[in-house]
Amino acid sequence: MTKNLLRQIPKVDEIIKNRAWQDIIKRYPETVAKDALRQYLDSLREDIKKERVLSIPPLEEIISSTYRLAEEQVSPGLKRVINGTGIIIHTNLGRSLLADCAIEAIKNAASSYTNLEYDLEKGTRGDRHNHCLQIIKRLTGAEDALVVNNNAGAVLLVLNTLANGKEVVISRGELIEIGGSFRIPDVMKKSGAILKEVGTTNRTHLRDYEEAVTLSTGLFMKAHTSNYVIKGFTRQLTTEEIVSLGNKYSIPTYFDAGSGLLYPIMGRGAHEEPSIIQELKKGIDIISFSGDKLLGAPQAGIIIGKAAYIEACKSNPLTRALRPDKFTLAGLESTLILYLDESWARQKIPTMRMIFEDKDRLRRRAWALLRKIKHLKGLSSVAVIPMSSEVGGGSLPDVSIPSFGLALEPEMGIERFEKRLRSLKIPIIGRIEKDRLLLDMRTLQREDEKDLIAGIKEALTG
Repeated sequence: MTKNLLRQIPKVDEIIKNRAWQDIIKRYPETVAKDALRQYLDSLREDIKKERVLSIPPLEEIISSTYRLAEEQVSPGLKRVINGTGIIIHTNLGRSLLADCAIEAIKNAASSYTNLEYDLEKGTRGDRHNHCLQIIKRLTGAEDALVVNNNAGAVLLVLNTLANGKEVVISRGELIEIGGSFRIPDVMKKSGAILKEVGTTNRTHLRDYEEAVTLSTGLFMKAHTSNYVIKGFTRQLTTEEIVSLGNKYSIPTYFDAGSGLLYPIMGRGAHEEPSIIQELKKGIDIISFSGDKLLGAPQAGIIIGKAAYIEACKSNPLTRALRPDKFTLAGLESTLILYLDESWARQKIPTMRMIFEDKDRLRRRAWALLRKIKHLKGLSSVAVIPMSSEVGGGSLPDVSIPSFGLALEPEMGIERFEKRLRSLKIPIIGRIEKDRLLLDMRTLQREDEKDLIAGIKEALTG
């Protein structure tokens, strides 16, 4: 029987003569379509040999299956998803969303030639690092600034420039690790700097730093523990203490501030999150921070501080390897311009808007969404419930923001339903609690709602 079925499988030449085949090659390259067809036929032969298939599918089904395989082969791996997790800066989902003006700036940079490294006034070669320089200096009050591709690169560059072959004094309680196994000690080793950890995990004093000073000391460093909190019997040096020590021994000071918060976030319990502008006013020599976290911009590492130290970083050959592209600079500059007015930033930058969005407005949106999906077939129940959102992205780890969302109970079982949502053409990502699928309105964009409803319906009905 198996041999007989194998002989009945249509030949490739026979299949491609079918009129339905023309619909495939109108949309996809013929080489891709034929590869998909061979892949399907190989799979069919394997199923027949293992007796998982007892008859040959109709020709129309073979071609429709080939169509789906061809679509999978040419679909980009990086795709849009709908974020219902309530985590605003979700590292796994691409961190911060960009403001409309930043998206438009990136689009313009992609579709047109630009003056990326051309000085329009002089008619000569220019420097890409000048494009964001003036707006960063205006916003922060820094003497100089440099943008690199991310904050890990910024840390590497600062350490290599200021402390290659020298000791960097830092508290044990600040030897952080962030996502992707980025660890301060490992980066320090690669930079050529020598780690000199002082104090204990929970308590470090000024005397610990002072006792560590030798002729080999090249830098005093402070790192913001942005993705965790140690509470209780704790003490870490303030920026002012680090600065005073640096002045006393004529040793440069560096603060890896991480999250990139320009203005203090009031009313969200984030009193200990360092404001870049305020920290710089305390006299620190160099600060670095991320672009795609609380700043709400594209991925970037931003280094600001004293002109002499920034100029040294610019002269480092590593800067060429770490330089940002035109899309980063276009999106970053457009985002920074919005910070000229704090109310603009809160309204127009999605990260800021989601952090500050009123929970009563979210509750009204949740009820409106419930009315649109409550009658869907396959849904046992759906309810509007209070939730807690998170900022995420290694920022404000102890801050919980009151929110509202939907709790869905499907008839098919929660794990199966959640997997179906993830398998959609536009995946829907939520979280499971107490056998319910939760969708937090704080991270559900208004423009996502049509696709969200369609996706829930498709997942419920298969």
